[in-house]
Amino acid sequence: MSYDFDLFVIGAGSGGVRCARIAASHGARVAVAESRHWGGTCVNLGCVPKKLMVQASDYGDWVDDSHGFGWNTQRGHNDWAALIAAKDREIARLNGIYVTMLEKAGVALFTGHATIEDAHTLRIDPSPLAPHEAPRRVTAARIVIAVGSTPTLPKLPGVEYAISSDQAFHLEERPARVCLVGGGYIGVEFAGIFRGLGSTVDLVYRQNLPLRGFDADLRHALHDAIDLRGIRQHVAASPTAIEKQADGSFVVSLDNGTRIETDCVFFATGRHPKVTGLGLMQLGVAMEENGRIIVDDKSETTVPGIYAIGDVTNRLNLTPVAIAEGHNLADRLFGKAPPREWCYATTPKAVFFTPTLSSVGLTEAEAAKEGDVDVYVSRFRPMRNTLSGREQRTLMKLVVDQASQVVVGAHMLGDDAPEIMQGLAVAVTARLKKADWDRTIGIHPTAAEEFVTMRTRTRVTPRSTG
Repeated sequence: MSYDFDLFVIGAGSGGVRCARIAASHGARVAVAESRHWGGTCVNLGCVPKKLMVQASDYGDWVDDSHGFGWNTQRGHNDWAALIAAKDREIARLNGIYVTMLEKAGVALFTGHATIEDAHTLRIDPSPLAPHEAPRRVTAARIVIAVGSTPTLPKLPGVEYAISSDQAFHLEERPARVCLVGGGYIGVEFAGIFRGLGSTVDLVYRQNLPLRGFDADLRHALHDAIDLRGIRQHVAASPTAIEKQADGSFVVSLDNGTRIETDCVFFATGRHPKVTGLGLMQLGVAMEENGRIIVDDKSETTVPGIYAIGDVTNRLNLTPVAIAEGHNLADRLFGKAPPREWCYATTPKAVFFTPTLSSVGLTEAEAAKEGDVDVYVSRFRPMRNTLSGREQRTLMKLVVDQASQVVVGAHMLGDDAPEIMQGLAVAVTARLKKADWDRTIGIHPTAAEEFVTMRTRTRVTPRSTG
């Protein structure tokens, strides 16, 4: 059969754009439909604006720290409206870059909401980006779903008064008091943002420590860092209700009896895939109970010719992973050479709190499931803090498989941790041995050199039988 396109991608986020561009570079006729934001969640409501706001929140601390180095600068007040306006200008610039990249690659652009009618037919309806566009139908030999995810709010009385990260990026004013619910990436990061910009922050989460899934030493270090940041932590607790007060403020009731008075209730309690309205159930595309699309190792769904990548699937939900999945899929479908291989098992992770933290590879507990583990831990006060008087300490950790002496995990909480960990991810992915790290000469004076000078084993963790 003859189709309008060889490939139609639904969603112009990081993964979808990469898939479309690479497929087009291989000579395929490609189209992309986007209903909301060119660039997707990462550019518009995620990684990029989040990091800009984290950077903004650091300047007050830098002013305070400068006094220890002989500066007499004084801390002022952040102009929230100016920050949001500057952030919006940068996002608009990036939106334009994404459109330009696709156009230069020869990709056809459709502004609207795409619904899959059958394995080769899509209907494009008007969306808020282009409300006056006429509906139309197109056909494609293959379809890729790359629509990402959206915040999930719990069901409890008063939840209609709460916001999610989508609204947090566009608040007209910075709330003086914020109650954040959730101990994952988003909750921890926004707690740091609002606190750094001057808000009083309460952070509520169900676990005893933040960041479930990260290494235990890192989680303990982060818990202490959150305290040092001046954020009130409510651990092993969950909200049961939100009440709006006569003055417009709110009271959040927790299941441990605590009542938190606040001006803003912010839920960071997970995300779910944006599959509503795609027509997947009618097609028979298999999904998990939470809506994530089930795919095989080639990113193909249970319907032949329909693929899914990124956060809409049941795999690792990080922007660089979505990009890798999109690139890999385009190479496999249209490339002349075998597709490149990515090592998803050693995908590095970062959380942009202040200080930042980052990990690559296995946690100590994960490694112990495979065998005995040598653990190296270093805690120290970084050089800048010795003059500034700040008490925050850096944590660095290596997890080594005892039998092979391969470094299977690296973890850090401290300034520039993500920048350092990106380089270490190469060593962990290459499965270099501890001896290779030990014979590498460090850069002095840096914090990073500590990773190649840890000679004394902190402890041995025996193989776990649990």
